[in-house]
Amino acid sequence: MDKIKIVIVGVGNCVSSLIQGIHYYQNKNPEDAIGLMHYDMNGYKPGDIEVVAAFDVDQRKVGHDVHEAIFAKPNCTTVFCSDLPLSGVLVRMGKILDGVASHMQDYPENNSFVLSEEPELTEKEIFKVIEESGAQILLNYLPVGSEEATMFYANCALEAGVAFINNIPVFIASNPEWASRFEARNIPIIGDDIKSQMGATITHRILTDLFKKRGVKLERTYQLNTGGNTDFLNMLEKKRLATKKESKTEAVQAVAARRMDDENIHVGPSDYVPWQKDNKVCFIRMEGKLFGDVPMNLEMRLSVEDSPNSAGVAIDAIRCVKLALDRGQGGVLEAPSAYFCKHPARQFTDDEAYTMVEDYINKDSHLNVHRLKRAG
Repeated sequence: MDKIKIVIVGVGNCVSSLIQGIHYYQNKNPEDAIGLMHYDMNGYKPGDIEVVAAFDVDQRKVGHDVHEAIFAKPNCTTVFCSDLPLSGVLVRMGKILDGVASHMQDYPENNSFVLSEEPELTEKEIFKVIEESGAQILLNYLPVGSEEATMFYANCALEAGVAFINNIPVFIASNPEWASRFEARNIPIIGDDIKSQMGATITHRILTDLFKKRGVKLERTYQLNTGGNTDFLNMLEKKRLATKKESKTEAVQAVAARRMDDENIHVGPSDYVPWQKDNKVCFIRMEGKLFGDVPMNLEMRLSVEDSPNSAGVAIDAIRCVKLALDRGQGGVLEAPSAYFCKHPARQFTDDEAYTMVEDYINKDSHLNVHRLKRAG
């Protein structure tokens, strides 16, 4: 199979887990590939993904090989695949814009950003790097609240003619204007705001859907999250949280039997706890009424390593975009966006989205069998 060539914007914890995962699963047999939703996706395996360009703004990453940069501070996620050869891809200085919250400078370097002294690349220079790398897909991993920077890189993707996966809660794929621009250029896009493999939002959604299916009236609910990575530190600046809260809240509201009043639902980050590092702890409470209007409540605590939880979904999103490129399909990929993202253009239940994405993946599986036979 062809390599799936990707360019990364933001070499943080999620990218560390993603790149480690690409190599971790590279030589695994299907029966040993634990933790993947799909090992083989229409012929494409995790090891077929290749990072060909990367951008960041931290001096501990800029100018370094990407396989070294993913282990540099302030990254703090679990290392499960450390023996990586040098990739030959150097992390380039990107565009800052609103990509770094002002309060980050008030925290120790090991927890925060150290801005590189390298000059920012211009849009033309970034376009040239992407073009010369041969990248097919751009993945946005900027910090939450990076509205201007996300739009800048979305525009770079359009200009360079590469697909776009928006992993953060800035609304691009779910914004009709942006969606129409990608459709007009026949460029695939998945977004917005990637779900975790088994995280707070997907669990909250499943439980909310279960309440609906079992006839339990959900009256009040909250989801509180704490963590100690730079994502949680960045989100201490409340004004950067508007789209994050909207994305997470709508993901739950969309599967409820009836919308809850704003005062009865709270979904979002709660606090930054440095010693938790990349471990995310989620507390969910749901209050409702059973048969005969008899009250009940449910409380749950979930503890997960945040970034590997995201990377398992990103590996599938990348391969779904590659299928779209092979098929000549552009615009918003509805099924993958609905299954992989918190804030797609259209919300579906997770059961519906699962069926949709399986149908999408298997759409031309018979063609792939013939292709592999010819290649063999």
